[in-house]
Amino acid sequence: MQKSYTDAHRYSIENPEGFWKEQADEIHWFKKPSIIKGKDPLKNEWFVDGKLNLSYLCIDKHIEDGFGSQTAIVYDSPVTDTRREISYNELHDEVSRLAGGLLSLGIKKGDTVIVYMPMIPQAVYAMLACARIGAIHSVVFGGFAPHELAIRINDCKPKAIICASNGIEIDKVIPYKEFVDKAIDVAEHKPSNVVIFDRGDVYYSRSDRDIDYRELVEKSQAAEVVPVEGNHPSYILYTSGTTGTPKGIIRDTGGYATALKFSMTNIYAVEPGECFWAASDVGWVVGHSYIVYAPLINRSTTIVFEGKPIKTPDASTFWRIIEENKVKTMFTAPTAIRAIRKEDPKGEFIQKYDLSHFKYFFLAGERCDAATLHWLKAQLGIPVIDHWWQTESGWPMLANMAGLELFDVKPGSASFPVCGYDIQILNAEGEALGANEEGYVAVKLPLPPGNLVSLWQNPTRYQKGYLERFPGYYFSGDGGYKDEDGYFFITGRVDDVINVAGHRLSTAEMEEIVAKHPAIAECAVVGIHSDLKGQEPLGLIVLQSNVTESAEEISKAIINEVRKEIGPVASFKKVVHVQRLPKTRSGKTLRKLLRQIADSDQYNIPSTIDNIDVIGEIEMTFEENKVGRFKS
Repeated sequence: MQKSYTDAHRYSIENPEGFWKEQADEIHWFKKPSIIKGKDPLKNEWFVDGKLNLSYLCIDKHIEDGFGSQTAIVYDSPVTDTRREISYNELHDEVSRLAGGLLSLGIKKGDTVIVYMPMIPQAVYAMLACARIGAIHSVVFGGFAPHELAIRINDCKPKAIICASNGIEIDKVIPYKEFVDKAIDVAEHKPSNVVIFDRGDVYYSRSDRDIDYRELVEKSQAAEVVPVEGNHPSYILYTSGTTGTPKGIIRDTGGYATALKFSMTNIYAVEPGECFWAASDVGWVVGHSYIVYAPLINRSTTIVFEGKPIKTPDASTFWRIIEENKVKTMFTAPTAIRAIRKEDPKGEFIQKYDLSHFKYFFLAGERCDAATLHWLKAQLGIPVIDHWWQTESGWPMLANMAGLELFDVKPGSASFPVCGYDIQILNAEGEALGANEEGYVAVKLPLPPGNLVSLWQNPTRYQKGYLERFPGYYFSGDGGYKDEDGYFFITGRVDDVINVAGHRLSTAEMEEIVAKHPAIAECAVVGIHSDLKGQEPLGLIVLQSNVTESAEEISKAIINEVRKEIGPVASFKKVVHVQRLPKTRSGKTLRKLLRQIADSDQYNIPSTIDNIDVIGEIEMTFEENKVGRFKS
């Protein structure tokens, strides 16, 4: 690796094949690739003729190198009062036998398997077992409702679902198996088997398709790794689309492994043997990349945390885990830090722990506000680094690359393009903008390894959604600008996907659910600012005439329905009854204007507005209902 960030980034852009060949040499291949980059710039193909296996890189390679007794995973579950260290040897035993069990169920290379589990080691075992035999896993976040799970079942058509009997929250038990059964009942596709890890907390019904996880592992022979091609799909991960229909992001194997290994040492400054903690969930891309694959490929210790930053039992949990495991680098969403700060504004808990091993704190998932960043840096006395990436990219796109060269942090900025990314700010015509000019954030093709290669069963949507708007570029869907020093600032989504506590959720999908209520004439859902969660959805409803129910009763019913259909992660808690919505003369609802009014942003009333009097009505309604800036 080059001595400076500037040299390394320049080399990665000017000679991507040379740069990424060097990085590919850092991982083990059963057959080294002779083709580094595919010729078609629209296809993100890397190392297509190489042969490798993610499960081997995460487990077997380290055992062969003599590190089998090293701790691979620390499972820390304050909600069950459990802490367990799992060595690479133990990980190998469980994963290889589960993989053998999947083979016995007829699952083979190229088949799909849904994993629907809480933050327990078995979720990681399931992912690695699929990778071991070349099966394509699709992890669905355990908080999603049966309706959402059914959509994913129909799209990826899994041969099996691996689930837990239940999840455990601070004050409730979530019946995962019941949700799976309901999802299969309404899904058109019916998986052959459901493998259940029984946690013993809930009763659940059994059917002929159900198989006990423990019995399957105990009776199965260990499976050897199946070498797969560099472009073999490793997983499908669904992310919200603006149409309300989830998009199945496809990740390859060779490019992904290469990029993740590169990122651990050069972005996060974590060496083999050191402890890294991404406080996220395996249902999200952060969990895939930085709870499971990247740390384990790097022979680092990773933490599987089943809890919350507060109330499990209090705001000291993060600092306890950092001390106990000598965490060097941590990564979480700003939402978690805002929650901790609210509970412990003076940082009194932080002072009780020995954090001398703790060197870097990374934040992502949403833009970090300056106040949160300053508070955290003042409390910890270490670099606090905001960085930016997406489900689609699979690993960071903008970052202060701590392992390569650390620059001053600018609050509000995600710093500089990571090696391999040629990021530019474009205007609507696709022309590059100058310093401090806000526009569309795009990446000049080719994308580096590790990024999405397509959308599952929908290459046309992939092309239209990411590559058509600005020919020769990948369009991120975000807006932003670059300052005179080259620091990038991401200002937010330019579509109708909002970011709630790091979770990307479709307001269009929420609107569809709201509109189903028979009393609703019109509705809109917009994302407004939240001090705690970054954004939260606000529903606005216009009622049918002659409705007998009160607006309050209708609002409660709608909130419950959104919770049922999407899940509590939507944080859909506020519905406001308005007499009419601001619209253009062509009938388009002015959602951006609604958001700006609620957030106290400066706004210009569009010349196309149908009736300007509605602005005053909306402001008065927001004030009456204490919405956004009108709370006080």
